[in-house]
Amino acid sequence: MNRRDFLKAAVAAGIVAGLPSASHAAAGSAYKTKLEKALIAQVADDATCERIVKAGFSGVELTKKGVTVKQAIEGRRTAEKHGLRIHSLMSGGADFNNPAPDARQRSLDVMTERIQVAAAYGASTMLLVPCRVNGHVPSPTQFSIDFDPQTLHARTVVKGNNAPFSAYIDAQNRSTDLTREFVEKLIPVAAREGVIIALENVWNNLWVAPEFAAALVKSFDSPWIRAYVDLGNHVRYTAPERWLRTMGPLTVKLHIKDFRIDRSMKNDGEFVALGRGSVDWKSVRHVIDEVRYNGWVTIEENGYSDAEYSAIMDRFFAGQALTGGSPS
Repeated sequence: MNRRDFLKAAVAAGIVAGLPSASHAAAGSAYKTKLEKALIAQVADDATCERIVKAGFSGVELTKKGVTVKQAIEGRRTAEKHGLRIHSLMSGGADFNNPAPDARQRSLDVMTERIQVAAAYGASTMLLVPCRVNGHVPSPTQFSIDFDPQTLHARTVVKGNNAPFSAYIDAQNRSTDLTREFVEKLIPVAAREGVIIALENVWNNLWVAPEFAAALVKSFDSPWIRAYVDLGNHVRYTAPERWLRTMGPLTVKLHIKDFRIDRSMKNDGEFVALGRGSVDWKSVRHVIDEVRYNGWVTIEENGYSDAEYSAIMDRFFAGQALTGGSPS
């Protein structure tokens, strides 16, 4: 059985493709789930792979755009030579809600190619941000979304008067419709290549409530569409524990970063180095175990050295206080 057939069988059986297969923790651990730590890098060349492995990481998520399938195959060989797993490709943002049909088609073509590149890397997932909207949107503390469970159209986004946000509600609903249309077109490609499309919660002003985001992922009714949950991205809306519990088995990968809430600031706070924000990491680790997530946790920030990050992640996985050295 080749890799693609194996992944298809694994997904059909409910096994998360490409994730650590162990469903138990190492001896002596208080947790039943097994987590694997990864860093983000542009490419998988010798210097990068050597640096990451030396720091104690077993995986990497790659970000460089414009990579060919041939180059991805070479990158995979280089990573494997160093004992490193390319577990995901960060494809970037799509343009599926662009007003121009030609632009939407171009974006679809690009994402199709990136799924193929992800497969050539040996990655089990491709992170996808389908689209974004701007304009006059509610503040994080104002959001209170009521949506139709069938159409996924937002009926209201705040309590009380929604008139100031009518344009945003229209943009939200149009984006939902187009995301469902265009991601649906990518599912046959994902199935053929054996790559899960992982939709991420980001600062794109869309699906900001975990219940709403989960409903979007579920609407595809496909094992090839899952959620890439960023544990720091939506702290200003709600705690990451709620995201984890709501997404549950829909979660295929985790990003880790920290955010300090300060409602007096422009964005209701700011991203800070791990362990210096508002996230209760010991609580998050318990909930990861509660929802039985086994898999990759990838650092998405640059505050510490690789060695410091490796030690911080070890403490996080063990349920200890998440503190590190001095951010650079």
